[in-house]
Amino acid sequence: MLVNGLSPRDVKSRRFVGYSPEQPYFYDYLTGRELLRFYGKLVGLDGAELDKRIGWALDLLHANKDWIDRRLRSYSKGMMQRVGIAQAILGKPKLLILDEPMSGLDPMGRRDVREAIMELNRDGVTIFYSSHLLSDVESISHKVAMIVDGKIVREGTVDEITESCGVVYHVRTRAAILESDLPKGVSLAGHPMEFICEDDRARDGLLRFCLDKGIAVEKMDHKRPSLEDILTEEIARADA
Repeated sequence: MLVNGLSPRDVKSRRFVGYSPEQPYFYDYLTGRELLRFYGKLVGLDGAELDKRIGWALDLLHANKDWIDRRLRSYSKGMMQRVGIAQAILGKPKLLILDEPMSGLDPMGRRDVREAIMELNRDGVTIFYSSHLLSDVESISHKVAMIVDGKIVREGTVDEITESCGVVYHVRTRAAILESDLPKGVSLAGHPMEFICEDDRARDGLLRFCLDKGIAVEKMDHKRPSLEDILTEEIARADA
């Protein structure tokens, strides 16, 4: 593994890396802006360029608010998360490592951080992050690795992982069908006009049955398990 062409053991590679832990320790007598000036100087910024970079980072995280000039000891966890990510991107890293970046954020804060992560990625930043908020992982990640008991149990794109665990179809018709008449692989979904097809073959069998019997299909949804469903199953398997 190389970081911008350099070994991660090479001190020079550090200039291309940004990092924000889940629970950072900052000097709490500083204001948020003072903290960013401190870290900006550590990455070689100064003067007008430093001020410009701080403004850019705060705007990206929607943190350019009046509280940024208050002392850190008065910050909520959500405020601290935004400032932590802001300091991590001041040097415009090629690789950004974030530990639980959504932790402690309200729904608006999570949206802001998601959008910031996606914008940075569009600008060419590789982002590696850990999270237990799997709905966020599912919505923004290109590749996912699930870790259970310190081991990677699944790895791939979101589509590869979810589709490998089986896809089902939910079908609703405009007329009831007796359970005894259902094709193989099709079951009732708690109502005589709603059905679950366990795979493509079962779906096609039900559609052929409806066509032959003149039964109209009102709705068909393609369903697959979420990352949360799959991780829960993997944890249960590991504990068994």
